[in-house]
Parts: sequence; C-alpha cells; structure tokens
Amino acid sequence: MTTTPTLGVEEEFLLVDPTSGAPVARNKSVADRAAEHGVELQLELTSCQVETATGVVTETDELREQLVRLRRTAANAAERTRAQLLAVGLPPTLPREFPVTDTPRYRDIGEMFGMIAHEQGICGAHVHVAVPDRDAAIAVSNRLRPWLPQLLALTANSAIYRNTDTGHASWRSVLWARWPSAGPPPQFGSAEEYDAAVQLLCDTGVMRDPGMVYWDVRPSANFPTVEVRVADVPATVAETVLFAALVRGCVTTALDDARRGEHTLSLAPFLLKAAYWKAARDGLDGDGVDLQNRATAPALELLEGLVDRVRPALEAAGDYELVTTGLARIAELGNGAMRQRRAWERRHDMGDVLAAAAAATLEAP
Repeated sequence: MTTTPTLGVEEEFLLVDPTSGAPVARNKSVADRAAEHGVELQLELTSCQVETATGVVTETDELREQLVRLRRTAANAAERTRAQLLAVGLPPTLPREFPVTDTPRYRDIGEMFGMIAHEQGICGAHVHVAVPDRDAAIAVSNRLRPWLPQLLALTANSAIYRNTDTGHASWRSVLWARWPSAGPPPQFGSAEEYDAAVQLLCDTGVMRDPGMVYWDVRPSANFPTVEVRVADVPATVAETVLFAALVRGCVTTALDDARRGEHTLSLAPFLLKAAYWKAARDGLDGDGVDLQNRATAPALELLEGLVDRVRPALEAAGDYELVTTGLARIAELGNGAMRQRRAWERRHDMGDVLAAAAAATLEAP
C-alpha cells in the first residue's frame, strides 16, 4: 500500500446580493477585506466569484478546520462589502450579466471565448493529491476516468439556475462542458504525450495557455500533485471533506493498481459521456451508469461500490469511517442539489433556495 499522500482543496464561491440573490461584481473588494484577516482569496474569471485554498495537509481533521476558517473568513469579508457568500455550483437567480474580472489574462479569455466566458458564475471544488511524478499523475488520471461520474453525482449542487429547476442535479457540469478543454480527461500514455496535446491546443488557439486545461483530472502545473476538478463546489464543509477523502482514496488506489500493473478499464468516449450526463441529470437520488458492467444502477449503490473498491486506501489513511458515515448522512439529508430542490419545491420561492444555500455554506461540520 502506498504511503498516505498529502492533499489540499480549493473551493470557488459565488458572491450575491443578500436581498435579491443576484450575482454582484465585488470579488476584488471581498479579497481585500479577507487579506486584512490573513486569508488570500483568488479572483476567478468572473468578478462575482472568489476562491479559497487550504494549505497542504495529511489529516482530514486539519482539512476540516481550514475549510471552516476559510469559509467563515470569506463570508465575513463578503458581508463587509454588502455581499453574501454562497457555496453553489451556479447562481440560482437570473443574473443580468457576468462581468469578466479585469486582469489581462481574463480579458483575453473573455475576448477569445465570447459568451462561453461571459456566461460563467460556475463554482467548483478541486482536490490536489500528492503523487511521485507527472507520469504517475497521468497514470492516475487514466484510472480515475470510470469513477468520475460517481464523484460528480456525489457533489452535485446546481439544480436551480435562472429561477427554475434545470432538470439536472449538476447543471454546472453541463455548462462547463462547453469549454473545448473541459470534461473527462483523454487517456494518455505518458506525460510527454499529455504535454504535446496541451501544446497543440495552445498552438491552434483552442486554449490561450496551459492554465486553460480544464479537464476533470490533470497533473498540476505548479505542484507535484494530481488535481481532481470534477465536482460542483459542495454545499457544506462536511461534504467537501468527504469528497476530498474519497478522492485521495481513489488516487492512492490508482497508484497501487498502476504499480501492480493492473488492467486499466478502457472506455469508449460515448460511454463515458453518457455516464457523465446521467450523473449530472440524476445526481444521487436517481440512477447512474455502471461502466464496468454497462448497465444502470442506483447512484448511491455505485458510490458504495466505489467506497468498497478503495477501502484499503481509506483505512490506511484513517478515513474509512469518515467516508461511510458521511455518505450515510448525505443519503439521509441529501447533497446540495437535493437541498436546493427541497427548498424550491416548498413554494417556488427563490428566497427559500438562497436561505438554504447560505445556511449550508456555513453549516457546522
């Protein structure tokens, strides 16, 4: 068994007007306020978003503490600028516009990609897990592909968008797929093959730069990690910790399988796309696609099967009970998409959806 690797988490958040719920372009002001309390917030493509980043940790207890502190600090900073911080995959209300953050890079992306860039407000969560080298990151990416739809279903948190139920648990992932370099990662034979593909996408103008590799798993450009980016930002800290622990278990299992020379499941692109769409539509309270057996099965059963598959890695990290307990709690209370729908179905009142999202964002884990 591979030594338990370190991990870190990035979470993206939406800034909205506390009364109307409309996205507000105040990320720079919020970042300035957070910096006064020692927290550096990253500015995202659209100016109604900010991103937090934890330090490198080994224990999930420490991860939880950092996530709580970062969310609270960012929420307090937002409040001081007359905004509200929400952990949602997309704005629930009808936005007037999504202004691009005023930096040279983001202005270039806005000009290059037009409406794809200007219809954003998309918030995800990214988990970095340490790996030995970039070739190991590519091997992990190849082996994680069949599990990505289940991780998407787990974190789905964008059912309500533009004042309506989208019919999808993760509408974020559907919109995100419009980027030419987004979605499930291709299968590569080596880091060199990956680098050549990225260079080709840049040379042909499909991407502005390598930072626009938006695939749901990618080797980090700056750290010795593999980055898993498939998730909507989870509604609560507890769900983010669960997601991160499960991702680390998947990465550790993939590394062990690669060392042993275990077979990598080969997937036709159409089949993986179908499993993604099914996960985005049904989320946790419907069916998913069992890619191993080419059949449908309840999404929760597929997740429980994934937990069983990576159980040795979870136990080695001391995370097995956290993951099983967390999954049982979500089965009982629902994930972000299920909470959004329950709030919406009460009265079809957007105020209920916003209040539920705000409460979940700062819910004690």
